[in-house]
Amino acid sequence: MKHPVLSNRVRFIVWWLVWLFITAGQLMLYYYSYGSFTTTAIPDGIISLVIYSGLGLSLWYPFRYFNAQSSRNISVIANLVLSGAISVTLWVLINKYFVLAILPKDNNYQAYWDATFPYRVGTGVFIYGLIVLAYYLFVSLHNLSEKNAKEARLESLVKETELKMLRSQINPHFLFNSLNSISSLTITNPEKAREMVIKLSEFMRYALSKKDEQPVSLRSELENLRLYLEVEKVRFGDRLFTEENIEEKCLEAKMPVMILQPLYENAIKHGVYESTECVSIKTNVSCNNGYLEITISNNYDPAPSSAKGTGTGLINVSRRLDLFFGNRASIRTIKDNGIYTVSLFIPAEV
Repeated sequence: MKHPVLSNRVRFIVWWLVWLFITAGQLMLYYYSYGSFTTTAIPDGIISLVIYSGLGLSLWYPFRYFNAQSSRNISVIANLVLSGAISVTLWVLINKYFVLAILPKDNNYQAYWDATFPYRVGTGVFIYGLIVLAYYLFVSLHNLSEKNAKEARLESLVKETELKMLRSQINPHFLFNSLNSISSLTITNPEKAREMVIKLSEFMRYALSKKDEQPVSLRSELENLRLYLEVEKVRFGDRLFTEENIEEKCLEAKMPVMILQPLYENAIKHGVYESTECVSIKTNVSCNNGYLEITISNNYDPAPSSAKGTGTGLINVSRRLDLFFGNRASIRTIKDNGIYTVSLFIPAEV
């Protein structure tokens, strides 16, 4: 740990200002003890200020050494007491003989010294205690700052790990389904299988190129989602229809990478998979009051189905939103008259 005063300009200035107040109080105390004002008080006060403030700065090094050792509290206290005794003694002696050296020979400094000596020792001990307390405060604040920084790094690491884990749940599920479809198409329609492989490779190239969890633009996400939907259209043909209504000003808003893909996958799974009718997936995006609203809706067969989802996709999206935006983002689902709607509300960060 660096010197808490010398390494910071503001603290260094405050340090000297505090010493000016201490010196002013010391002069008033000496005036009370001596009984009258003397011209020797000014040089004595200035020299006292310079010497003890310098000693106070140098006390940091033995203080840090004593507290860095794995010794018991009694040993630390003994070392601090010894250091204080040496510091006060040096201050008193250096101050006296330095003042005597610069004053003319016919001065009354000795009488002034004798009258103020007990107060000098008392204020010296008091000031030393303040210096030690100040250094303990600096050490405590430094340790607290270090602890908070470590906790923040740990929290960031845990958050990043969880985000990567959640994201890793997306690609395999879609990939397995697509490969199964390609396997079937190689027999029934080889040309469509080839087209699907090409589009799938483009989609996976985007997914794998985003190795970290840095936010991406809505424009980038939509371009990737169109690739995904084109892959699915190869599988389902005319049974899958898509429609977009997106405000141009929203396209540069930032969001977690591949946050929307599970929602489209759910729409296809519970719409196209479970219905013989044409399924339409509509995407509406608008920006209002600093928030991005993304609404994805699809029609579905309201008849009871034996194939029930686990809700993993929605849980995944909700958790990732929470990790990225905290309580500033939310997700809402509505089922009404054969239409399933998912709405995302996230900060429109650009």
